[in-house]
Amino acid sequence: MDVPGLGQAFAAQLVRDLRLGFRHIGQAANPLVFFVMVTTLFPLALSPSPQLLAAIAPGVVWVSALLASLLAAESLFRQDVEDGTMEQLALSPQPLSLLLLAKTTAHWLMTGLPLVIMAPVVGHALFLPGEAVPTTMAALALATPTLSLVGGMMAALTVGLRRGGGLLSLLILPVVMPVLIFGARATDMASGGMETSGVLSLLAALMLLALSLSPLAMAAAMRISLD
Repeated sequence: MDVPGLGQAFAAQLVRDLRLGFRHIGQAANPLVFFVMVTTLFPLALSPSPQLLAAIAPGVVWVSALLASLLAAESLFRQDVEDGTMEQLALSPQPLSLLLLAKTTAHWLMTGLPLVIMAPVVGHALFLPGEAVPTTMAALALATPTLSLVGGMMAALTVGLRRGGGLLSLLILPVVMPVLIFGARATDMASGGMETSGVLSLLAALMLLALSLSPLAMAAAMRISLD
């Protein structure tokens, strides 16, 4: 029996997880609903003043995106571990790191990409200047994959724990602080009409760093959790 190539294995795992995600679309939509609810509560809790909301918009958008990513991270691998699928993936001839990367990619497409698409709506609700919206979307498009990859590493490490949600948040938050800082700074600079290419380059560098290191870290952590 021929063993599928790496590209075929990645695509097959990606398609499988996307199909499962669409079957449980309600669960996959929870981070997006959380993101929209948190950002729209600020005008009600503080003030509908456009000046105030525009001033706090960068921090609100990015903190909400970070918390929404934390909400989605805990369930990334748990179902596969509970039903035995993860053990089969670990025993397959394909690299476990590649298969976990495919699962994380599907997770981002279901939970991270909708945050990027929803950014203009949220920005409009917070009176974010129109010229800052494209930069915010670009920054989220670079940052949310990093959040998913870091969340995947920590989820693989804590998936064997019964109640690892609190520990998972404590592990993820310190690691993703640079993403939060650079992302909020990019939105703030764009709101003030400043050049943002430097900050976006830093976000891209963080994403590439996470992309190069996290698959191996996820595979190692998952093998430890399965033992």
